[in-house]
Amino acid sequence: MENNNTSKHHYFYSVGLSYKKADAEIRGAFSLDAAAKTRLLEQAKNEGIESLIVTSTCNRTEIYGYAEHPFQLIKLICENSQGSVESFQKVGFVYKNQEAISHMFRVGTGLDSQILGDFEIISQIRNSFSESKSLGLANAFMERLVNAVIQTSKKIKTDTEISSGATSVSFAAVRYIMNNVPDIGNKNILLFGTGKIGRNTCENLVKHTKNEHITLINRTKEKAEKLAGKLNLIVKDYSELHLELQKADVVVVATGAQNPTIDKAILNLKKPLLILDLSIPKNVNKNVEDLEGVTLIHMDYLSQLTDETLENRKKQIPAAEAIIEEIKEEFITWTKGRKFAPTITALKAKLNAIKTSELDFQSRKISNFNEEQAEIISNRIIQKITTHFANHLKDDDTMVDESIEWIEKVFKISPLAPEAGTTKNVV
Repeated sequence: MENNNTSKHHYFYSVGLSYKKADAEIRGAFSLDAAAKTRLLEQAKNEGIESLIVTSTCNRTEIYGYAEHPFQLIKLICENSQGSVESFQKVGFVYKNQEAISHMFRVGTGLDSQILGDFEIISQIRNSFSESKSLGLANAFMERLVNAVIQTSKKIKTDTEISSGATSVSFAAVRYIMNNVPDIGNKNILLFGTGKIGRNTCENLVKHTKNEHITLINRTKEKAEKLAGKLNLIVKDYSELHLELQKADVVVVATGAQNPTIDKAILNLKKPLLILDLSIPKNVNKNVEDLEGVTLIHMDYLSQLTDETLENRKKQIPAAEAIIEEIKEEFITWTKGRKFAPTITALKAKLNAIKTSELDFQSRKISNFNEEQAEIISNRIIQKITTHFANHLKDDDTMVDESIEWIEKVFKISPLAPEAGTTKNVV
């Protein structure tokens, strides 16, 4: 397949899995770190994929891209993660063309998030597109689609209250701690991992518990020290993790490790311990629950906790969906235009050729033939004919592919070469 053109049998797909059907363990198996995502993109390019972006968060792993068959994209995920095709068949999804477009709009605007109104994903989509573009894997269609989703996300955030109030996994974690640990202000809290969720959790802990006994540990100590400096907290070396675990009453684990970093073997407990695992893949081995006094809570459980804030957000869904439909319709109209534009251009060229031939014939046949006037009238007629065809193709009820085929057959034309990223089989 030529890199700048989509063949007749290529379609736009969204394939992946999310929290809706896949539990944390399965999502962990399919998760892609930065290196894995780069490998996937390079493999896609080598296999002739025209345009593709990939996202992988704690809630989902997804690909948006062109393929003859969705298995080409599913295979890319499985070959660059610990997931299997068999597992994907049980929990994965496949959306095609307009369904795939609609899915990206819902994901990018927080309507498909585990916590409604969570807009973290839009930055992931933006960054994923940038990486794909840098590797030559983002055509004009993908760029326009991503920009439309970003625009929609901004408008929903501005014009609705769907992201109002404090609702997130990190906030839910803090709320759980406060509701279930007596005298939390005087307890020893250990935060292991200082990624985005870890940082947010830490800030919420400081803000809401007034606890002055929070200790930070990270594999890269400098990152922990940077966060601790802002919040006036204690930092310990990674080598002291097992000692700090013994002192802790509450442990929050938010690392990006691909395998569990805490199990019962390193816990030498002398008192009850609450562990909250906010990591994907899971970073706390389930065997810690074998120990008396240990309570293990995973982020999937926390995400199920609803409150008044979430109920208020749900009321904003219709307004958000209306914004999505408005901007999505603009995008679809643009897509249709790109789809039939080569055919309309070829039709115009064919009519102009007929005109030129006929004017030449009539000028030799008719004395005093006014070629200038005939040219003006002919051009106006051609413009009206092509406009009628274009309006027909723009109509929502039109079967675009069939109509294009009919026009090309009747007028015996071939569409002129389309621009890069023309979406022949998307609409």
